[in-house]
Amino acid sequence: MSGRFLEELKRRHVYKVAAAYAITGWVLIEIATQIFPVFHFPEWVAQLVVLLILIGFPIAVVLAWAFDATPEGVVRTADAPNTSPHRSRRAGIAVGLVGTLIAVAAGGGYWWWHRPPARTDNAAAPRAMTASADASLPIPAKSIAVLPFENLSAEKENAYFVEGIQDEILTRLAKVSALKVISRTSTMRYASRPDNLREIGRELGVASILEGSVQRDAGAVRVNLQLIDAGTDTHLWAETYDREVKNIFSVESEVAQQVADALKATLLPAESARIANVPTKSTAAYDLFLKGQYLFNQLQTSAAKDPVAVGQSATDFYRRAVADDPTFALASARLSYLESYQHWYGVDNRAEIIDAARADADRALALQPDLPEAHLALGYVHYWCHRDYPAALREFGIARASLPNNAEVIAAIGYVHRRQGDPGRGVPEMQQAAVLDPRDSVLPREIANSYVAMRRYAAADAAYARSLALFPGDIEAQVQRATSMVFAGKFEAAGRILAGIPRDTDPQGSVSLIRYRIAMLMRQPDAALATIAHAPDWVMTRWEHSLAPAGLLRGEALSRKGEKTAARAAFLAAERQLQPLLDRPNEIADAQSYLGLVYAGLGEKEAALRAGRAAVEALPVSHDSIVGAFYLERLARTEARVGETQSAIEHIEQLLSTAGGETISTATLRIDPAWDSIRQDSRFAALLTRFTAVAEGAANE
Repeated sequence: MSGRFLEELKRRHVYKVAAAYAITGWVLIEIATQIFPVFHFPEWVAQLVVLLILIGFPIAVVLAWAFDATPEGVVRTADAPNTSPHRSRRAGIAVGLVGTLIAVAAGGGYWWWHRPPARTDNAAAPRAMTASADASLPIPAKSIAVLPFENLSAEKENAYFVEGIQDEILTRLAKVSALKVISRTSTMRYASRPDNLREIGRELGVASILEGSVQRDAGAVRVNLQLIDAGTDTHLWAETYDREVKNIFSVESEVAQQVADALKATLLPAESARIANVPTKSTAAYDLFLKGQYLFNQLQTSAAKDPVAVGQSATDFYRRAVADDPTFALASARLSYLESYQHWYGVDNRAEIIDAARADADRALALQPDLPEAHLALGYVHYWCHRDYPAALREFGIARASLPNNAEVIAAIGYVHRRQGDPGRGVPEMQQAAVLDPRDSVLPREIANSYVAMRRYAAADAAYARSLALFPGDIEAQVQRATSMVFAGKFEAAGRILAGIPRDTDPQGSVSLIRYRIAMLMRQPDAALATIAHAPDWVMTRWEHSLAPAGLLRGEALSRKGEKTAARAAFLAAERQLQPLLDRPNEIADAQSYLGLVYAGLGEKEAALRAGRAAVEALPVSHDSIVGAFYLERLARTEARVGETQSAIEHIEQLLSTAGGETISTATLRIDPAWDSIRQDSRFAALLTRFTAVAEGAANE
């Protein structure tokens, strides 16, 4: 019986199929494990291929037993022996069928990984969203989070030193491409030595956690560390380091190397060199550097109550560190980054800070041309100080090659693409950054803003929900989410979001402004005036330091009511607010953009057009697709009001043709009274008809 069975296996070429399958499977596994990482495929994609190949083996054998290839096609194998020459193709047929199934399944899995967020239109969505990493995705074995170290020093003011040691160890680990390392922004949200490591591991999507303590006493320091398997809560490695403070760099390097070894992460030669690098030989300079870092971290995480004072103090510490050790390239790089940051976010509006940022970045690169932090700093000089996006991308690309786990540089690349008018290209970068910084609520919020720019309002709402699941009290995210719903034409949904914000919560009038806009769209000027009755003189329109004069808002509402005298008084008050800004280089374009609307309200056509056009010329959409789009939209409003219909329609068309979803949509165009003066024009109607279908399709993606 057994002999006959073996003969039948041979006749049906099952042996050949098994051998062919083994060879083909081995080749596919090699491709998956060696090639996929080069293209940054998630680790689970390669794992899926291996699993499917194993599952496919019995399927291939069954296909070889049951079917045969003939000139008439694939048929069931006859029971009687025959000598058809076509049987030899059975192996290829079977392996080909199974290989196709594997490819389809792997491709489907990869699509599932990159699929757009599920649509959600209700304001209660954050309660249904999880704030942790996707539990359905495998956690890479070579992944780690470095939790805040416990400060055991007698002097608690050594907190900056303890935080600095943690940061430096994390930074060195993040330079290892074989590891997945979670960013500080996410890990700082946890306590030292928590008792729920398994839960933290799931939330951060890591297999291991490094925790420890630092005790500093005069010139000595003790660092006690332990590496823990987050899944089993068992120790993988532990060590205590007793060093003089001047030798602290050896601890940071040793820890990074030993953790990498414990996780079986192979370091490239260049990575080993970067981990072992000693940025300065001056203990005093390094101490000043850590103090500057500590304050800069507060500034970046909005923990600073007085940003201007904190920024000045951080700048002073960095400069003193550079003065103590003029060869301290890392300190010069961080100083440059801080200066660009203060310029961009309006913390320091002095024109000379731009030159200082460039000089400090250049000095860092002259000292250490391959320092990735210096290239990161120079990238921000190009981006934040000059809006030179190609140059910024070039520098960010260099930095990214040496900082593979730096969520900040990856996200920055995405932000630059958005500024270039290509938010769709930037979203994958931001999503990758969010994997490395899963507890940061800013990244999903910025992803949402990119979807809004593309007029994908449903996708934006889901991303806002993820952001609010991480930080439910984020007023900025709530206001931006409500604004997105307004552009989608879903005023009830926007109202529900705003209803969840306490009435006494209104940072810089930002909540009042969106309520004002909804009331104006609904042609309720009295309600609009009521919403800004207690607003500050300057109302925040965006969190990118753009403030609108409250007088302009009152003037527009009063004008809508037909109260010309009161409206004129309000417009004149707004003009008085804006005039001083014309002498400030960083604010002149914004002031001109608002002055265009003010002069239009006053009936001064030429002055209105001159001001509005000056703002657009200073910063066109081609140079900044976000701020430039706001200037262009205000110019179109100005033109519509003063009777420049053709130009207004052309500018509306330009906005609808680009990623201007944060400024205008077909839903708002249909009802906004600002466009009443051109609404009956056939060209305006044709424009709405042409773009409505496209807009509705994008909104539902």
